[in-house]
Amino acid sequence: MTRQTIAEKILESHRLDDRDRVEPGEVMRAWVDMVLLNDANGPVAFRHFANMGGGKVVRPDKVMMVCDHFAPAPSAAGARMLGDMRRFANSKGIQHFFDVGKGGIEHTLMPEVGLCGPGHLIAGGDSHTGTAGAFNAFGTGMSWAGMAAIMHIDETWFRVPESMRFNLHGQKALHVTGKDVILQILQDIGVDGALYKSMEFGGTGLANLNIDERMGICNMVVEAGAKTGIVEFDDITRAWARDTCKLPWKEVVADADAQYSSRHDIDLSRMRPMVAKPYSPENVVAVDEIHGVRVDQVYMGNCANGTITDLRQIASVLKGRKIAATTRAIIVPATQKIYQQAIAEGLVDIFVEAGAAVSTPTCGACFGVHNGALDDGEVGFATINRNFKGRGGHAGAQMYLGNSYVAAATAVAGEIIDPARL
Repeated sequence: MTRQTIAEKILESHRLDDRDRVEPGEVMRAWVDMVLLNDANGPVAFRHFANMGGGKVVRPDKVMMVCDHFAPAPSAAGARMLGDMRRFANSKGIQHFFDVGKGGIEHTLMPEVGLCGPGHLIAGGDSHTGTAGAFNAFGTGMSWAGMAAIMHIDETWFRVPESMRFNLHGQKALHVTGKDVILQILQDIGVDGALYKSMEFGGTGLANLNIDERMGICNMVVEAGAKTGIVEFDDITRAWARDTCKLPWKEVVADADAQYSSRHDIDLSRMRPMVAKPYSPENVVAVDEIHGVRVDQVYMGNCANGTITDLRQIASVLKGRKIAATTRAIIVPATQKIYQQAIAEGLVDIFVEAGAAVSTPTCGACFGVHNGALDDGEVGFATINRNFKGRGGHAGAQMYLGNSYVAAATAVAGEIIDPARL
């Protein structure tokens, strides 16, 4: 028996030295399948690349660059960041470059275009690169200098993380989603409960979570301090990979006697929709406990909650209803393809008729820069991943986090509410 976790197996398959196996705590050299950069971290990485001597990117086919944070450009400064992306992509021969209007939000776009899959090792300049774990991949954020170094020499290093096991079972109730699974975990273990560990998700309950909902879980593992989060390979992963992944892939499951630093049992049937209160993703309560909090703005969408599944959930609540007169609602599909699908299914008509603004794919309001930033004293509810002071706009604003059903119901009621009460 090899007694290895999913993370250990993926790292071992990418090692560049001659050791037989990797162990938690060891430092190892590794190659990666893909480097992921956006317009917020890419321009900084480019400067590090130039300071390292510049020249050619050794494997331009393994670099994906996406304009999503300052897209469309909200200012001259934002336009400069986008311009830096275009100049680097053109001068270095980057094939996988997605400009404004030609892609979407990076963490949703990468799997959509088939550039990550089972068994892959993904390095990104953004902390939510762990979203790739939904596809049985090891995705992790790295320093911008580290990203530049990979582009220079096609390798990097890792300290092999310990792993935590989360076994899911049971059938989730109406209005409970993958977002609630990770919020429940954050309530249980806190924002440092998985510090530099791999959070591994398995169990029979996985069958009740589609690929989109798994993205919602893995997107937020970094909020627990994790190095990565990985969903075990199953029939849902296989079907997705066969249909979508364009690169060679290999299923990865943990050994039966794999060693974990801790094991956690999650009964989906006992879960309720959860909400994170200001100012931390670990400040979580069931939605029933905070009914009546008045909300100025509801923002629906982000790198893991602007999926077609999320948009359908929103539409199921908004259909035939109106956004509250005192509340504004913004809905952001995560990619252009998802946007087109939402139009084809009539979802966008439902959103507009309800009184919501529908935006082109962008990260703008998620990090509080444009397309929906909050003003001083305002209260927001969003399906994003962080609610620290200033995350959604002014530091004097307050942000609550929750799933798409709760967000849509809150937009209709003008206050935080359990969607079952509508």
